[in-house]
Amino acid sequence: MLAWMRIAVVEDDDGVGDALTDALTLVGHAPVRMRRGADLLLGYHDMDVVLLDLGLPDMDGLEVLRKLRTLSSVPVVVLTARDDERSVVRALRGGADDYVVKPARLGELHARLEVAARRRIASSEPATDDGLVLGDIVVDLVGRTAEVDGHDIALTTKEFELLAHLVTRRGEAVSREQLMDAIWGDAYVAISRTLDVHMTALRSKLGRPGTIVTIRGFGYRWDT
Repeated sequence: MLAWMRIAVVEDDDGVGDALTDALTLVGHAPVRMRRGADLLLGYHDMDVVLLDLGLPDMDGLEVLRKLRTLSSVPVVVLTARDDERSVVRALRGGADDYVVKPARLGELHARLEVAARRRIASSEPATDDGLVLGDIVVDLVGRTAEVDGHDIALTTKEFELLAHLVTRRGEAVSREQLMDAIWGDAYVAISRTLDVHMTALRSKLGRPGTIVTIRGFGYRWDT
């Protein structure tokens, strides 16, 4: 379990908002209740993670998310009654770290908040001026280069995007569909061999068996 976190609870329904605030307080966190999207855009600075409803009174939650992502990379877990695929895809592509449909089980929701916050920590630490350091692998997300044991490795565009997607979610299980959708823009083609071919090439170039773990029937996890 992560230590104490400041959690923005962006929810206009008082019954839901009060229940979430009480539950998060009971497990040792510091929730801050916000009822409008504008409240979040003004008060996100001190937050460790955001729990965001999409049905807000002043603007749609997807618009709030879009505006927030121009200002901050604070982790966002969407909690909403919208269960249609279009809303899920728009939220995830718009920068949400996770998407949970109401009614949510509090234990699961708490775990998802912690995973989102942990992912942000993993993507930013440890780092040097040269890039993200993972054992003897250094990944420069800005310069789009990678080194292993001090030697540059030549990656194709898709191979680097695959590497970047995994290392910024270090320790997290990432599904094949998530990878295909993020890198190729179409989760449907996950049934093809495209991902397998690129994954095989990436693993070969890294030369570090066990770094990318296969989760049978699901996807992959970066394990360093």
